[in-house]
Amino acid sequence: MLEGQAASAVIADKAYDSNGFREQIAVMNAEAAIPSKRNRKVFISHDLAHYKDRNRIERCFNRLKHFRRFATRYDRTTIHFTVAMIWIA
Repeated sequence: MLEGQAASAVIADKAYDSNGFREQIAVMNAEAAIPSKRNRKVFISHDLAHYKDRNRIERCFNRLKHFRRFATRYDRTTIHFTVAMIWIA
């Protein structure tokens, strides 16, 4: 998932808390803002300020999903996408 990507931080939820995924992030020289799962024997700390940004991004996508035509792509013509993107901006 992260091959060829560059970032200073990777923000994810507990589902992505695995040693392999954290190693990929370390190879990128990025910070992992991933809370530890409950079953992890040694908890790994994460930056709460970065993790709060994940919530903002998730709320933005959920807000966009409220617009059914945008979420399900009913209007597939170029003019509809152009108008929709101008309206969202």
